[in-house]
Amino acid sequence: MLKIAVYIVSLFNLLEAHVTTRNNERIEPLSDEMISFINKHPNAGWKADKSDRFHSVDDARILLGGRREDPNLREKRRPTVDHHDLKVEIPSHFDSRKKWPRCKSISQIRDQSQCGSSWAVSAVGAMSDRICIQSGGKQSVELSAVDLISCCKYCGSGCDGGFLGPSWDYWVLRGIVTGGSKENHTGCRPYPFPKCDHFVKGKYRACGDKLYKTPQCKQICQKGYNTSYEQDKHYGGFSYNVLSVESVIQKDIMMHGPVEAYLEIYEDFLNYKSGIYRYTTGQFISGHAVRLIGWGVENGTAYWLAANTWNEDWGEKGYFRIVRGRNECSIESEIAAGLIKS
Repeated sequence: MLKIAVYIVSLFNLLEAHVTTRNNERIEPLSDEMISFINKHPNAGWKADKSDRFHSVDDARILLGGRREDPNLREKRRPTVDHHDLKVEIPSHFDSRKKWPRCKSISQIRDQSQCGSSWAVSAVGAMSDRICIQSGGKQSVELSAVDLISCCKYCGSGCDGGFLGPSWDYWVLRGIVTGGSKENHTGCRPYPFPKCDHFVKGKYRACGDKLYKTPQCKQICQKGYNTSYEQDKHYGGFSYNVLSVESVIQKDIMMHGPVEAYLEIYEDFLNYKSGIYRYTTGQFISGHAVRLIGWGVENGTAYWLAANTWNEDWGEKGYFRIVRGRNECSIESEIAAGLIKS
């Protein structure tokens, strides 16, 4: 009787797996059917909604932009910190915005627009956060994403994607000037591309299908800015990898501020609206880069709190939460960070 019961359970699990696989294969990405499948899934833990950011998976693939660095090269290019000697109690909840309220850059959600520059936008976001935090709030700057995109040739291919670690190396070796969004037009080299809608009822124009080319490296500040390009540069003092261990990443954020993380994007993520994301359905699209600014626990599920680069209309006002502690979608696999030049 026990053998029969085990056989029935095994058969049921096999059939369930087959149905899930079949559903994954037949669900059209970005469709109402996919949204319904996610919202009805008992183990999803998050809500999906329509997105006006991406018209197709091909759009998303082009616009994400985070590339995985070869592990051997990562180890050769910069050290990996493990914080083994750092004895601190890790709280169940942590939010960099609350820990360092004077550093307004932490709460800023940038928009990479129609350029595959998440690697650079997230990098300069975290660098700006750390400049403020590590200076005790005395320095509040907004580093220029376009300066990094256009001038760092070994970081990748500009609007066609780039690497996380080399971006932090560039900050140390060459420095990065200031630059706000196209809309506020502040700093030495503001971002040249406009913010665009992620949802039909967003406050910005629709993203459309126009793909921007990588801008030229112009080592000159915009007209009317009274500081020279070289004088405006801010330098990092030390770039490093963070060991791919949950507690080590938490310690680094607690001590120094937000970090930059690589993230694998699957088709279901394009419809994320709220909740704690975990992979539910769909195929792998491409790599992406985000800022990790904290963590927490909700209904027994541990999560990372992350800032995306698709403006505040997307997700939870520009942020999203993702399952923590099991390397969900490689979120803990490649963490880049650095310290300011003292």
